[in-house]
Formats: sequence, structure tokens, C-alpha cells
Amino acid sequence: MNRIHIAIPITLGLVFSTQALAQDSAEVTAAAEQDQVQLTLDDLRTFSDVFNQLRRNFVEPVDDHTLLDAAIRGMLATLDPHSAYLSPQEYQALNDSSHGRYIGIGVRLMTDDRSIVIEDVFPGSPAEQAGLVPGDAIIEVDEHPVSDGPAQDSIERLGGEPGTEFELTVRGADGKERRHRLSREYVMTSTHEFRWLENDWGYFRMNQFYSESAIQLHEAIDSVRAEGGEFRGVVIDLRNNPGGILQPAVDLADGFLDDGLIVTTSGRAGVMEMSFAASEGQWLPGVPLVLLVDRGSASASEVLAGALQEHGRALVVGERTFGKGSVQSVLPLRNGGGIKLTTAMYFTPSGRSIQARGIVPDVETSGLHAGGEADERIRESDLDRHLDETGPALTEDGLPRKLKMEFDLDEILAVLENAGLIAGSGED
Repeated sequence: MNRIHIAIPITLGLVFSTQALAQDSAEVTAAAEQDQVQLTLDDLRTFSDVFNQLRRNFVEPVDDHTLLDAAIRGMLATLDPHSAYLSPQEYQALNDSSHGRYIGIGVRLMTDDRSIVIEDVFPGSPAEQAGLVPGDAIIEVDEHPVSDGPAQDSIERLGGEPGTEFELTVRGADGKERRHRLSREYVMTSTHEFRWLENDWGYFRMNQFYSESAIQLHEAIDSVRAEGGEFRGVVIDLRNNPGGILQPAVDLADGFLDDGLIVTTSGRAGVMEMSFAASEGQWLPGVPLVLLVDRGSASASEVLAGALQEHGRALVVGERTFGKGSVQSVLPLRNGGGIKLTTAMYFTPSGRSIQARGIVPDVETSGLHAGGEADERIRESDLDRHLDETGPALTEDGLPRKLKMEFDLDEILAVLENAGLIAGSGED
């Protein structure tokens, strides 16, 4: 079954939100005028002709605003898979998501084509207050049966404006149906989950990179140690983490490094020529660090994995990552919306681009979790219009670095396997 949060669906990658880029756009425009052919009057007439033909002759009436919206979306969609126009509602949803919040009822769901089951209920959420519990199967949303259509239709009905109410019918584990009235509210998403593994290994699951992710992880580490817990090793699980905001990934890498380059970005606009380096001081000096990755680990996840791997600070275990090496800047528009535009590429400390390549783990595993089925999810290189790889190719014989501390590989793999995090592994 698929696992999701109730939220407006916004695909996150490596995102900047910067006014400086907008201010720098005049330089880019000037450069474009020098090196690109500009639109002619005939070009503009062609656009006007197509627009008017659609208005007059399409089989069903279509208003001008819908056509203009489609033209803008189409213009951005032809560039690459990650550039997009954001309506005012989508722009607000992306802003909320970057801060680790969304409008909903506070549940994590498991779905298939015709069923929705609550897997988890967030503390303090409207769902918890209404008495919903893990294992409840959603039967109806505002009297619309889930079984009448695709599960996604019912999931979309759960969304709406904050403060609005709706009725939810669920079937509990005892087989009895219950009807609840819930209010949609802003719900804070947990940036991580923590539990102890065997042999005093700590496990942190990171679902996405929000603005507070690094701060919250550091606070969690401090909290564990304040209670007397000592880490023999730490596992950070980045599987299925699609990325998010760049800065938390940089801050996390900095937290485990004393010095050295973390990531650089390069784009046409001068403001996108950036580099980030670690400062002195580590959160867990001398403690072995393992990163779990898979083909769903993308963008900011790959920034973190690439930096810690190349500096020899972490052992990367899993499968080759998604391969999203591009940066999207979110630029506001006067209508309250915005555009998510690919403005740069990022590079690992050694200067490698992982665009359409991904991060190759130090230890490749035969499965992502115990009993896991074959994973058929696509990677960046499978997407239409994906940008080509750039920079030096990955080495065939492993990465040119050694781990800075002793890692007992057999012990690490045994801990991961016993915890059900991998199905079995071995070095290729």
C-alpha cells in the first residue's frame, strides 16, 4: 500500500526562495538579449491567433483566464520536469510545506485503489482530538463512499480551507462504523522519528527537509544525551525522502563535520553561484554514522549523503539515489502565485554533479526492508525532459576517500537487518 500525508500535493526537490534571484533577473534578461533570438511581431501574432482560435472553436466553452493559465503552465512544463507555475493556493501550500505544516486533519494514510486506512495519527491534531486511531478504515468523506471511485478522489475531499468542517465515517478494528465531525486545521509535520536499535544504535527517520529539520534533529540528539543515552552509532534513514529546503541539509552536514566544503551551486544568475562549508564543531564526534538511501532519496537528501560520504564521515547503505541535481527557486508573482523555476545545478564537495546519476552507496543492499518487493519507481533519468548530467563521471572503482573512523561493517549490517531496515546486504 502507498503511504501518504493528507496535504495538497506539491512535489518538493531542492528549493530556494530568494528575493535576490528576482533582483538579479535584469542581468539575466540583458544576457539573454545578447545570446538568444528575441520574439518577433509575427511570433506574438501567432500566439494571439492560437488563443483566439481556441476561444472561438474549441468544442466546449473555455474562458480566457483558463487559456492563459494553461499557456503559462505549458511554457514552464516544456523546460524540465521540475519547473512549474504555482497558483496562489499552490504557492501558499508550498510555503506551508517548506515550514513543515499543511492544512489537514493530521494523519498518515495507507492506500490502494479503493481503500484508505489510517496508519498514524499525529499528536494534538484534529484527528487525535476526534478520536481517530491507527487501523481505522475510512469509509466515507462527507457522505461520498470511498469505494465509489479512486482513493485519490476521497483524499482530495479531505483537503480544504483551514477552519472548514466535514464528516468522516470510519470502520474500526472491531468492525463497527463511527461517524466523526472534523475541522481542517494547520498541522505541523514531524521532521523525524527516533527509536533505539540494538547495541545502543540510535535511529532517526527523516521524511523530508523542512526549515526546522536540522534544529529539531540537533535538539533530539541533545535530549537523548541529557536523559543519559549514549550513542554507539547513529542511523539516519533518508529512504523515500524527496528533499525540500537546501539550508537544513547543509546545516545537518555541518553538524557532523568539522570543516570542508559541503555543496556548491552554479547557475546563470550571479546570485546562484554559491558555496557552503562546514564550521568547526560536531554534534556527535567520534560516533559512527550510517545513512540509509534508496531511489526515492532525492535532492537535499543527496546533498547530505554526498557531502558526508565524500568527507568519509558516513557510510552510505542502500541503493543508488534518485539523481536530482538541480535547484528550484520559488519566485513570487504579483497575483499571489509564483513560479518554481530550475535556476542552478548543485555539486558535491569533489565537484561531481549527480544529475541523472544519483549517489552510489558504499554498500548496496539487495532489498530495502525485510520482505520488500521489487522496486519499480522511476529515477530522474526516467523523467521526460530531464536535464542531462554534467561534470566528471562517477568513478567505477568506488569513491576516492576513506572513512575517518572504524566501521564494523558486519555489526552495522546485522543491526540494520535485525531492525528490519534492510533485507540483506553485501558489498558489490
